[in-house]
Amino acid sequence: MDKLKNKIALITGSDSGIGQATAIEYAREGADIVICYHTDKEGAEETLHKIKKENRKGIILQVDISDEQAVEQLFEQAMKEFGTIDILVNNAAVNGSGINVADMDTETFDRTIRTNLYGTFFCSRAFIRHRKKNGGKGKIVNISSVHEEIVSAGTADYCASKAGVRNLARAMALELAEDGINVNNICPGMILTPMNQEAVDDKEARKESEKNIPMKRAGKPEEIAKVALFLASPDSDYVTGSSYFMDGGLSQHVGQGA
Repeated sequence: MDKLKNKIALITGSDSGIGQATAIEYAREGADIVICYHTDKEGAEETLHKIKKENRKGIILQVDISDEQAVEQLFEQAMKEFGTIDILVNNAAVNGSGINVADMDTETFDRTIRTNLYGTFFCSRAFIRHRKKNGGKGKIVNISSVHEEIVSAGTADYCASKAGVRNLARAMALELAEDGINVNNICPGMILTPMNQEAVDDKEARKESEKNIPMKRAGKPEEIAKVALFLASPDSDYVTGSSYFMDGGLSQHVGQGA
């Protein structure tokens, strides 16, 4: 308990799914939370309610992380309220379009890249500048995806964005090691969140997808949150530049039977 005592964590997309589960897990371990949402204010309020049940503080801020100025304002507001930010979780993202490259317009590709990759860059840059002004130290946890490594047709925009997050994290890990700022990725597979709403709602569709997972089940947001806790805590002080695949073995299954 209290692995994050008196820490302040800013978690993008903490209105639902992995972001919400991570916010609750961090609060249980003593952190106060900056809850960020884009459109789901009701979900953000639910997160705040659950954080308060853990006797921790939280604030709700709306942000479009693809907007550079909006991200700067987000950090200004957060620091005005709490004075500092110790942990950044880059969780907010949009799903892939499901459109092949030949049929994809530039606006569609740009939307995915600006949210998933630029958004991570904007938030990380603001966090790093703040931490450097305050003597260094800190944790960046990116919620990436198995698709930073696994690709399939019709997912070029999403896979490109997550592959970018992978190498952004690795470069930042090298740049920030002497400052004591750790940067790591978590790469979820099929997790029962709003991004996989069909699997949440339709058990038969979920079972069909689970056939491709060696463990034969989807993951839960709370399972991802446990690793996010490790990467935000002192337990991971010697870990940086790594990607943790949490996919029930899915990434190990690629190429089997070829």
